[in-house]
Amino acid sequence: MTATAGLVAVGLSLAACSTGGTGSRDEGAARSGEVAAAAPTPAPSATTGPESESAARVDPIALLKDDPKIGKRLKADLKPCVADAYPVDASYGNLTNSTAPDVVVNVMTCGDAVGIGTYVYRKQSDRYENVFTAEDAAVYGTIDRGELVVTKQVYAEGDPVAYPSGEDVITYRWAGTRFTQHDWVHNDYSRAVGDSGIEEPAPSVTPPT
Repeated sequence: MTATAGLVAVGLSLAACSTGGTGSRDEGAARSGEVAAAAPTPAPSATTGPESESAARVDPIALLKDDPKIGKRLKADLKPCVADAYPVDASYGNLTNSTAPDVVVNVMTCGDAVGIGTYVYRKQSDRYENVFTAEDAAVYGTIDRGELVVTKQVYAEGDPVAYPSGEDVITYRWAGTRFTQHDWVHNDYSRAVGDSGIEEPAPSVTPPT
């Protein structure tokens, strides 16, 4: 028994010496049937832009009401459609390479949701400043891969609000201190849709024989 215990003690001592302080194997890669411990994968950062998304949220209504570049008439018409729901959309993204996400605010009508104003706000120090304004009938701005894309519906005389004749799609890029026009596309809509669309012929009926 004493000899056997001695051999066990020696075996345990040799096993303890076969690994280094870091716990990695001295004999190299694991053989078939052995599982090698994977290195821990660092968690991805939650920040994907100038600031995290949670820090980007602002009050678009407050931005509009405090904006000295917006006329008193539009501010007076800026009222909730239902309860405290304003006809205002807000988008966040990197347009001006600022330290904080830029904010694109679209103002619409309550009845038919037609855009009447697009504004871009850029954070300067501790406040947001208006760096772009487009006030027109049926205008709407979006962020597309770092560019500002403004769509304006084009109406011919007699066009109903729901069926414009076409649209202008204008792309702007930030150039140091302001936006400059980069691209312009005009689309004419088909006249074969809407209230004056093409009427389908009535199905023919074959009389019984």
